[in-house]
Order: sequence, then structure tokens, then C-alpha cells
Amino acid sequence: MFLSPDRVELEERSLERTRSPVQEISLTANITSALPEYLSKNLLSKASFLQNWLVWLAALFLVSVPVFFEAPLVRYAPWLSLICTVGWLAIAKQLRIESKTQMWGSLIWGFSLTWLCGCLYWGWLRWEPAYHVLMEALALPWAIWATRQDSHRVGGLFYIGSLFGTAITDLYFYIAHLFPSWKALMQVESNISLAQPILKNALTLVETPWGMTWACILAALLLIIGNKAMRSPNLAYWAFGGAVLGTIFVDLLFFSVAVLG
Repeated sequence: MFLSPDRVELEERSLERTRSPVQEISLTANITSALPEYLSKNLLSKASFLQNWLVWLAALFLVSVPVFFEAPLVRYAPWLSLICTVGWLAIAKQLRIESKTQMWGSLIWGFSLTWLCGCLYWGWLRWEPAYHVLMEALALPWAIWATRQDSHRVGGLFYIGSLFGTAITDLYFYIAHLFPSWKALMQVESNISLAQPILKNALTLVETPWGMTWACILAALLLIIGNKAMRSPNLAYWAFGGAVLGTIFVDLLFFSVAVLG
């Protein structure tokens, strides 16, 4: 009636042998099922990383567009430049229809706000630097509303980032006493021979210890805020960061123009 110890040991070994193939099959199945999940997560993270940088580059480019295109257009054809806002809004609306391009539509929508405000100031009030930030901030209520809407958040934060960079630049112009040079330059902008002495005088003020110190402080502020925004996984903050850091690029461009005379 009682099993011998040897027989019990033999039965336990046979049970272990029957279990081991089952365990190996189960372990292999788990690894096989986990592999596609790991690959999909890895691909998604890389795609998200690439999209973040694309949004950042697009925001940087759009901040630079007024320097190369809108600024000369608005001087000679302010009404045409203003009408172009309708075109930008139409493009934004068309892009927002498709879910794949909704984010780009939001970005173009935010850019259209900056374009509109820029047209109003540079077309009719560019001789008054004190009104610059006020005019550029006209669309701020819409941008704040946009930050609470998923479909417009990227564009809203892009506009706010662009406005913040503009405010910092104007603050530097005020601190470095460059507003008189701004006014004088706008009066003779079509005459290069008259504009060169004004640019040289402005450059002299920038190259003083006071001007260089504040330039470094405000540039560092823009770099810190832009870099902090880019640490977020949210695309809207990358648009904000691109717009803020794009301000440094534009300011360096103007500084280069002044240096080259």
C-alpha cells in the first residue's frame, strides 16, 4: 500500500520532465508576443521624437518668414499683405480637416495670427516702436483660447512664443536706448546712404558694456525658456520653443545687417 522512496523519486522526475517542455513553450510564447510590442513602442517613440523636431523646425522657419518675405511686402503693398492673411487662414482650415494634418493646420493658424498683427504694425505704425508689442499682441485673446482647444493648441502656443520673443527684443531696444535709432531708420528706410550712419550709431550702442551685458542676459533667458519648453513631450510646447529660439536667429540676422552696414 505504501510506495517505496525510489518509486516516488522516479515519479517526481517524470513529472518534472513533462512540465519543462510546457514551461519552455510558455516562455517562448511570452517572448514572441512581447517582441512586437517592444518594437511598436520603439517605433512610436522614434516617430514622436521626429515629429517634435519637425514642429520645432517649422516654428523656427515661420518666425523667420516675416524677415525675408513679409517685411518688404508690407512696406510696398500693405493691403495686399493684409489680404494674404485670408489665404493663410484658408490653408490652415483645409489642413485641419484631416486628422493627419490637423497639427500642421493649427500651426499655420497660429502663424496667420502673427502675420496679421505684423501687417498691421509694419504697414501703418512702424515709425512708432512703443506700439510694436501692443499691436503684435492684438490676437493674444484668441491664442489664449486656443491653448485650451486640442485642435488649436499648437498654433496658440506658437503665437505666444513668437509674441514673447518679440517682447524680449523690444525690451532690449528700450534698455539699450535704440528706440530713437528705430524711428530714424524707419524714416529713411528706402535710402541706403542715409540708413548706414543710423545703423552704425545703433551698433555703437549695442557694443557698449551696457548693451552687450543686457544682450547676453536676455539671450540666455530666451535659451533657457526655449530649452525648457523642448523638454516636454507635448508638440505645442515644441512649437513654443521653436518660436522663442527663432527670435534669437532673427535678432542675429538684424545684428549682422548692422555690422555689414
